[in-house]
Amino acid sequence: MKRILTNTIYRDPPIPSRMRPESEFDDTRRATGQDWPSVAHTMVGRARLDNVQECIATVIGDGIPGDLVETGVWRGGTAIFMRAILRAYGVTDRLVWAADSFEGMPVSGPDSHPSDQQTPLHLANGVLAVSLDTVRANFEAYGLLDEQVRFLPGWFRDTLPTAPIERIAVLRLDGDLYESTMDALNSLYPKVSPGGFVIIDDYMIPACQEAVHDFHTAHGITAPLIKIDQDAVFWRLPGAG
Repeated sequence: MKRILTNTIYRDPPIPSRMRPESEFDDTRRATGQDWPSVAHTMVGRARLDNVQECIATVIGDGIPGDLVETGVWRGGTAIFMRAILRAYGVTDRLVWAADSFEGMPVSGPDSHPSDQQTPLHLANGVLAVSLDTVRANFEAYGLLDEQVRFLPGWFRDTLPTAPIERIAVLRLDGDLYESTMDALNSLYPKVSPGGFVIIDDYMIPACQEAVHDFHTAHGITAPLIKIDQDAVFWRLPGAG
């Protein structure tokens, strides 16, 4: 699954961008999630998929209750992987929630958080905007579109406060921006079970990093941030076992 989700089998070329001008497939960059694949269903790389697997296997093994949630799914690859892990373990009492605008990144303007004004990721929406129909089709291509997969289409500020999610075992945030990260944390962190995990995909982006630290400070969170690769971090809530 990891090899086909990242497409290291067929080695599709990356989409060149201003920040990432490379146009030839590179094993190291793909493995560490440092390119925008032209075909692959995820851009997060092998190390971050390994982390998702380890977190889910741990909550299953430790009996930590709750669903699996990703906020910001792009082509759906990581959420597809979450569903595949549940299938592999024979887990039928957990859901995978895929939350996304399915329109790309929100426009950062004068009314946005100051850090987001310095991170105009909406300019890359030609690559980052992937429709709900496309993501559903990608799930279906793997035979993993079923009743254990739920979609939350819309901006996080509108969908997450009232999302019908009861408990969360693994929460994976991939919203890049300060406001998107904070919207997800404010709405969903209170639902993360003791012993559950929170994963931050874009910690290397200053706006995202600022949101994480502001949230930790405001809520007195002292769990250490553990590095996954050059971009991502995660932490585990206390209380396992």
